[in-house]
Amino acid sequence: MNPKRSLIIVSVAALAGCGRQVELQQAPGHPLPVKPLMARTTPTVDDLLTSPSYTRPDRVDELLKKSEPRKADPFDLPPPTGGNAPAMPAGSESNTVTTSAATPGE
Repeated sequence: MNPKRSLIIVSVAALAGCGRQVELQQAPGHPLPVKPLMARTTPTVDDLLTSPSYTRPDRVDELLKKSEPRKADPFDLPPPTGGNAPAMPAGSESNTVTTSAATPGE
């Protein structure tokens, strides 16, 4: 890079970095937005700038307190290749489901 181009890039970066930061305020001479239909009052500037609670939900870190086997799934069908369905976990109720392989045209 040539020195002139470097100087331009550095000056633009310095100019962008020295921006003035102030609180947001209503523009003079402009009214606030109209009152929402179901609202009781027109919201103030602070009301409009405050984010509602659902934008930052609480984190749920509920740990697994005890291990429990899964309930039997009636839609846990055997693979289409005709193999056996997965075995049930130990301690679960066994619901025997019989399936028969049907061939097309029968």
